[in-house]
Amino acid sequence: MEYKDTLNLPKTNFKMKANLKGKEPLQLKTWKKLDLENLVREERKDAPKFLLHDGPPYANGDIHMGHALNKILKDIVIKYKTLQGFNTPYVPGWDTHGLPIEHKVTTEMGEEAKHKSKIEIRKASEKYAMKHYKKQRDEFIRLGIRGDWEHPYLTLHHEYEAAVLDTLKSLVDSGNVYRNKKPIYWCSECETALAEAEVEYHDHTSPSIYVKFEYEPNTYMVIWTTTPWTLPANVAIAAHKDFEYAKIKVNGEYWILAKDLIEKTLKAAKIEDYEIVDTFKGSELEGKTAKHPFIDRESQLVLADYVTLEDGTGLVHTAPGHGNEDYITGLKYKLPVISPVDHQGKFTNEVPKYEGMKIWDANNVIIEDLRESGHLVAVEKIEHSYPHCWRCKSPLIFRATEQWFIGVDHNNLRNKVLEEVDKVKWIPDWGEKRFKGMVNDKPDWCISRQRAWGIPIPAVYCEDCGEVSLTTEQLDHVIKIVEKEGTNAWFTKDVNELIPEGFKCPKCGGTHFKKEEDILDVWVDSGSSWEAVVNKREELNKYPVDLYLEGSDQHRGWFQSSIFLSVGKNGIAPYQQVLTHGFVKDQEGKKMSKSMGNVISPLEIIDQYGADILRLWVASADYRGDIKISYDILKQQTEVYRKFRNTVRFLLGNISDFDPTTDYVKYEDMYEIDKWAMTKLHELIKNVTDAYDNYGFYRVHHMLSRFCTIDMSSIYLDIIKDRIYTEGKKSKLRRSAQTAMYEIALALTKMMTPILSFTAEEVYRYLPEKAQRFETVQLEEWPEFKEEYMDEKIISKWEKILELREDVTKALEEKRRDKFIGNSLDAKVIVETKNEELKELLKEYDNYLLSDVFITSQFELGEVDEGYNGNVSKVKVVKAEGKKCERCWKVDPKTGEDSDHPETCPRCAAVLRGEREN
Repeated sequence: MEYKDTLNLPKTNFKMKANLKGKEPLQLKTWKKLDLENLVREERKDAPKFLLHDGPPYANGDIHMGHALNKILKDIVIKYKTLQGFNTPYVPGWDTHGLPIEHKVTTEMGEEAKHKSKIEIRKASEKYAMKHYKKQRDEFIRLGIRGDWEHPYLTLHHEYEAAVLDTLKSLVDSGNVYRNKKPIYWCSECETALAEAEVEYHDHTSPSIYVKFEYEPNTYMVIWTTTPWTLPANVAIAAHKDFEYAKIKVNGEYWILAKDLIEKTLKAAKIEDYEIVDTFKGSELEGKTAKHPFIDRESQLVLADYVTLEDGTGLVHTAPGHGNEDYITGLKYKLPVISPVDHQGKFTNEVPKYEGMKIWDANNVIIEDLRESGHLVAVEKIEHSYPHCWRCKSPLIFRATEQWFIGVDHNNLRNKVLEEVDKVKWIPDWGEKRFKGMVNDKPDWCISRQRAWGIPIPAVYCEDCGEVSLTTEQLDHVIKIVEKEGTNAWFTKDVNELIPEGFKCPKCGGTHFKKEEDILDVWVDSGSSWEAVVNKREELNKYPVDLYLEGSDQHRGWFQSSIFLSVGKNGIAPYQQVLTHGFVKDQEGKKMSKSMGNVISPLEIIDQYGADILRLWVASADYRGDIKISYDILKQQTEVYRKFRNTVRFLLGNISDFDPTTDYVKYEDMYEIDKWAMTKLHELIKNVTDAYDNYGFYRVHHMLSRFCTIDMSSIYLDIIKDRIYTEGKKSKLRRSAQTAMYEIALALTKMMTPILSFTAEEVYRYLPEKAQRFETVQLEEWPEFKEEYMDEKIISKWEKILELREDVTKALEEKRRDKFIGNSLDAKVIVETKNEELKELLKEYDNYLLSDVFITSQFELGEVDEGYNGNVSKVKVVKAEGKKCERCWKVDPKTGEDSDHPETCPRCAAVLRGEREN
């Protein structure tokens, strides 16, 4: 008789081969047909709300790994909170204005861009933004991200633009918005001002020069600078009031510099001999003057605390038109603000000799001029961290121009922001200190840009007296127009249509105006999203929101612009929690770049492995720092996924005939090993829930992986598979194990849903029909942790038994290597314990059960003369006694005694006779 057909083998269609890249698009179609987002919202409409507000990426190009990391992390949060019973509307957004898009558009236009009007560039930019937002939207959907993709927020929407201007209006009303000429970061390639959040720091090589300014006949002040091109704007030299300065005799001349920097300066000048002829405090220099080395101008001696003894000479070249600290010093001493550099980074006719010359080219010319005139003491090269444009990567300059600013200290705004920062939960917690430092150091916010594509600053200039007006009355008028027509109206309508009826210049009463040409910094756009989206959409309307989640660079960007604008308008932070993640790097920890050839695209990963592998990688990463990715790392995740899928496949295959309404075994009636499995499951539920609650997704990944590979595959499922396959289908022995497997499969499916969204949906459809309560697993309830299942007595007992199992497994493996046995079922193990407590514990169980635990045919507790010496026992492996059962493959002395089933052991014969169905 053939017995293999009598085994209860898996009958599920849940295949081991995942074929994610083939199955996932089909699942997306199912979700679309279900109208998943609206289905979930409707189901949770009366539930408490959890709101994660999306920070808008720029609508340009395909998504990259940083996008994938960010959106998947957000999706994990959203789906977990949904399963926890929250109403979690997620409205994705896009930043559709600004330099990144305009730069792409004008680059594509080439020389033609120079002849285009602003409105033409704006229309081309809008077309480009809309094209790429839709492209990115579809790519995010492919990642399995759930959200309101049909109604995203775009910063170019009319109602959004109007809300931004309304936010600006509140700061105009409070007096925090002003216009002034002061030095700001300027990109001469993009020809616009930049805010601090748009500045990147890269290594840059600069000339380091020491220059003489004549103080008295044959006596010179020696200054040091790394920006020779700023010397035409020099109007002062700064000293520190407390430093000791020396007058030294060098080669027949007298030089003045900080005493502590004499050796360093003379080493640069390759001079060894000098004589100190006088010393004095820096405070004695204040008010004196020196002659500019190549311009007919006096340089005033001033005092400043930022002068240090780390580098240079202790005398700092000061040009208020080209540096923020210099500018502040200039205000104190009423110094002129000279900035003879135009928008292209070329010298103007204020410096005739260098007119039309790019400042970087002028460096060498100025150095040579100083050398020829005898004012150059020394020249070196220095590599240092230097500000660069975030978009074109060119080095920036400080340039004094007329710009619009938000005064961060007016009305105590900075301190109010800092008070709100204390109320926010920062994840990781070091983010708070970093953020506070940036808020403390933040200069007044330059909010104007000299570009075309953005929200205009709706100010007007009086053509009679030159006065600039930006009032709440003007803003109210423009906001009404923008709500209907969008901000293009500013560029197409006559100025008289853009000002309130009867509006007059507040200074001279004039009525002839021209429009401001500058646009708002895009950080004002995105930083107003709490107003333009959260406070305007009925389905959101929770302010402050629960969570902002972005890369750590947003400490300087979106997090900061949002809180300053929110506190400025409403007095509170827009968020209760802020989570930051690091950047995606290659396997060696290097930044990804096309030039290095180390870029990995999320679209390529999806095409090769499927989105769930990418999602699994995101969950595995400790996002608190930078995160590495490579195809080797992804292959490791495919192995984790394979083990996870195989575990679930085994569970599903062995509960395919289980009906939870009729076959369920109560916990108290379960067999002990099944109770142990339930204990491990609820321990997992408790720990995984805690990890999700604290955004520790990498901990979730580790715990789920360990549970599947160790607790389940290596222990529990290995132990019970014999009785699952060979016991009576309806026997309590089998139903008890099936109950545990059913609970494990259901809980695992729910716990993996936020991470492996596609796979979880597939698994859910293969669960027993009674378990599928909803059209999607994403509407399920989170598994409940039950304290009553945490039986410490069972935990303690089975820890000891499983420790012994490790010894037995190693002893069996040793004999398998020696080819003494083939399969562990060929063996009988004799165990002598070193622990009396364990010995008494083993006596509680019959030897047949223990043979199941150790995956052997027979077990005996006795004395061992020689064998494997383990941690808790000595183990002897001998050949099992008897004949192999053709049904269960166990060796039993009584195999063949049943005349009706002569090739089976007594247990299998009883099953075949229908005697073990209870």
